[in-house]
Amino acid sequence: MSLREQKKLETRRTISNVATRLFIDRGFEQVTIADVAEAARVAKMTVTNHFGRKEDLVFDIRNDFVDWPTNLVSGAPSKPALVAVRDGFLAELDERSALLGFAELPFVRMVRQSETLQSALTEMHLDRERQLVAEILDRNPRQEMLSRAAGAHLTSVLRLLFEDVWDLTWADVPEDDLVARVRDSANLAFGQLEPALGKL
Repeated sequence: MSLREQKKLETRRTISNVATRLFIDRGFEQVTIADVAEAARVAKMTVTNHFGRKEDLVFDIRNDFVDWPTNLVSGAPSKPALVAVRDGFLAELDERSALLGFAELPFVRMVRQSETLQSALTEMHLDRERQLVAEILDRNPRQEMLSRAAGAHLTSVLRLLFEDVWDLTWADVPEDDLVARVRDSANLAFGQLEPALGKL
């Protein structure tokens, strides 16, 4: 990565961090782009150049979040899609990854208190599904319905597990207990899908 690209990435990260702190303190709807620019000590245009929508300031990992299951499947062509997603999920669980929903309680509260942010998160889950369906269908072009169902089922499991992480975070469950409970739920959910989708 060039020095220029590094500086752009650092600026983007700084703006997102400043914005998130403001949103947590004041509420998402109460903070403007101008407020973010002032607090981050950048021009308003700099903020909008880095973030197309206000909610992208919160979900700055949006692209990684959406692409992640598809990348798991495309990166393991010899594995069934279910196995690739399951193994990837369990690996990220050990890392307490934000891709699975790991976040501090104030962040979870901020999102849950904003209809705009909840809608944006729902959109991210749906985009995950569309991309994964396309990847599985590309592998199995003669099994369109099964491929679509596989993508929908796998991303539904990921969404349910994401909600579990947030519910347990909301309930202030200790992180080690949270991880153990989510792991049990993941093994159960993926295990239920395996008889139907385990070879796709």
